[in-house]
Amino acid sequence: MSTQDSATASRSLAIPAPPPAAGLAWGLLGVLAFSFTVPFTRVAVDGLAPLFIGSGRAVVAAVLAGVALAVTRQRRPSGAQWARLAVVAGGVVAGFPLLTSFALTTTPASHGAVVIALLPAATAVVAVLRTAERPPTAFWIATAAGALAAVGFAAGSSGSLGSLHRADLLLFGAVLAAAAGYAEGGLLARELGAWQTISWALVLGLPVTGALALVSAVQEPPTGTPGQWAAFGYLACISMFLGFFAWYRGLAIGPMARVSQMQLVQPVLTLVWAGLLLGEHLSAGTLLGGVAVIACAGLALRVRSAPPATPSR
Repeated sequence: MSTQDSATASRSLAIPAPPPAAGLAWGLLGVLAFSFTVPFTRVAVDGLAPLFIGSGRAVVAAVLAGVALAVTRQRRPSGAQWARLAVVAGGVVAGFPLLTSFALTTTPASHGAVVIALLPAATAVVAVLRTAERPPTAFWIATAAGALAAVGFAAGSSGSLGSLHRADLLLFGAVLAAAAGYAEGGLLARELGAWQTISWALVLGLPVTGALALVSAVQEPPTGTPGQWAAFGYLACISMFLGFFAWYRGLAIGPMARVSQMQLVQPVLTLVWAGLLLGEHLSAGTLLGGVAVIACAGLALRVRSAPPATPSR
């Protein structure tokens, strides 16, 4: 076979790159899976300890991840990739689940949804800092406005404009943790693969999450209703595992700036589920706060993803 024939055969066997629309579709599927996380966490914490929920769901997901990695014989990450996986594990395997579980023991799911609506803008900021981008000033203005709107809503809901409840501080911490995990995970997914990234992060975090789950189970043996265990099962299998298959796949296909805008749908869906599934009353203040935070986050993402203006000659 000639060199030209070999090149032709190689081109015919090459897998075409997925279209950008595929990235948006995968991202939207991941967001749909994540939109149930806050309401189902609220259901679970009514009967199960928040420490057990936050760590136990990661343990279940890690077992599933370990089986998937072993069966498919995935190549192990490199040394530098392990360090980056630690960021993902700290953010989305441990940080976000634990912080939201404790926060939602004392605050409604709809309230949590509004504060967490800041996540798209926070993820964009982390991605900008991580990749050394130079977005326009409007990006930083919109991001700052979104943060102020979220803080103002949280403080106003607490009944004191000068202070925040402990639950709000936990929710803001959860946003920062998830933003770091989302941004780093999206970059790693281009190197390791979408489901491989979250799987390795879950396995890496297993010693910590396993120890926390064991301590919680000994101190307070978990006894929940079937509905609460079903909510826990969703958090473990979908929110903590399968949802990331779609989300990181979408971010890996990209463009990351556009796919990340799918997160703007998540708080809207979460508010809907909080009303339909939990019967929570959505006050005018909650709706107004949600609109303000989502609008600012949307503007930040739109400005960041817009192509730079070409200087005139």
